[in-house]
Amino acid sequence: MSQEMKTAPAAENKMGTMPIGKLLFNMSLPMMISMLVQALYNIVDSIFVSKLSENALTAVSLAFPLQMLLIAVATGTGVGMNALLSKALGERRSDEVNRIASNAAFLYFVSYVVICILGFTIVKPFYMSQMGHADVEIMEMGIDYLSTVMLFSFGLLSQIYFERLLTSTGKTIFSMTSQLCGAITNIILDPILIFGLCGLPKMGVTGAAVATVIGQCVAAVVAFTCNHKYNHEVKLIFRGFRPSGRIIGTIYAIGIPSIIMQSIGSVMTYSMNRILIEFSSTATAVFGVYFKLQSFFFMPVFGLNNGITPIIAFNYGAQNRKRMVKTIKLSMITAFCLTFIGFLCFEFIPQALLGMFSASADMLKIGVPALRIIGIHYLIAWFCIICGTVFQALGKAVFSMIVSIMRQLIILVPAAYILSKLGGLHAVWWSFPIAEIVSLTVSLFFLFRIYRTIISTIPDGSDIL
Repeated sequence: MSQEMKTAPAAENKMGTMPIGKLLFNMSLPMMISMLVQALYNIVDSIFVSKLSENALTAVSLAFPLQMLLIAVATGTGVGMNALLSKALGERRSDEVNRIASNAAFLYFVSYVVICILGFTIVKPFYMSQMGHADVEIMEMGIDYLSTVMLFSFGLLSQIYFERLLTSTGKTIFSMTSQLCGAITNIILDPILIFGLCGLPKMGVTGAAVATVIGQCVAAVVAFTCNHKYNHEVKLIFRGFRPSGRIIGTIYAIGIPSIIMQSIGSVMTYSMNRILIEFSSTATAVFGVYFKLQSFFFMPVFGLNNGITPIIAFNYGAQNRKRMVKTIKLSMITAFCLTFIGFLCFEFIPQALLGMFSASADMLKIGVPALRIIGIHYLIAWFCIICGTVFQALGKAVFSMIVSIMRQLIILVPAAYILSKLGGLHAVWWSFPIAEIVSLTVSLFFLFRIYRTIISTIPDGSDIL
């Protein structure tokens, strides 16, 4: 046995030796649970809001693009921070680790200042750009909701910052714990603040925003406490702190592509809201419900992605083709099973799904056929998602970005607009399966290219199962 193998960390050894099925389960399950928790609390939030009125649900749905943008900035910055931290930790440069963490904290603080300013200035124009003056009630509720979320976004930013510190040192169980605490807090407070229970005043849609903010703050406190008690590899030191252009530049060099990737969804959602509001606010509410529901089925797949990325990357470095291919095959089977459940639900119980959001007769009339049409794309999406992860793990993230941009912006939005003019509201929903078919075609092309140029070049003799 070589000296490298003798001194290799146990956490790395299992990537090359543990049976793939067990390894996939161990690596992905905590991530999948975390993602499910996030999806659950998004759904519950909208369920309670929908009990106020359909207009309230529409107001919250219209806020979603800007909320997605906030999350994109926070998580994208975390991606850059994690990459630098992991490298410095591996090199055992503790001073550099602390400098990276401190500079990242500074970036999150600056991000909050910018978001806070935007919360005072762009919320009303943002709503007006989506719906004009179509409904004053929706506008007022939406402005109250989104302004609260943005002005108190320090909870979200702090939560993501401290959770990313935990994941960078492998303490994902604590990250999952903080998310659970935040989600449970939000779910408990939602009905209390929205409907004025336990002697508190009825706050309506604003109560949902306050519950969200408090939940984020609780999660941030839990994540901070876990860092302070258990994460001794990273220390925040601000005495004599000066921002480092080198560190900040590197964080954003790595993080900005991730921010752009996640922002694509924000632009797509905003554009779809603009298209659908031309028909009715109910159509926009249906789209908002779909977006919440689809996250419940897609989030576990994204958690699976987070687990398989290091497995594929490690075995690519170890030149172990069989373990790479087996990981890809098992992840595709798992992803298909998860999204097939979503397909069955959208096709056979759309009334029940919409009923959770207190759907009116008009909303059911629009929503039932909409969910059944959109549900078709679940039969394809699983493949495209896993392909994107394979591209990233093998250093071809640009392929993943091309597929994502093509699906959500180049195909989906123009197709929705054209179909809205040619076939009306019912035709708009077909833009989702159309975009997914194009995404499948492009993903297959890139996958065959990667197999030919990378995977097939790894010699079979190096394979060890």
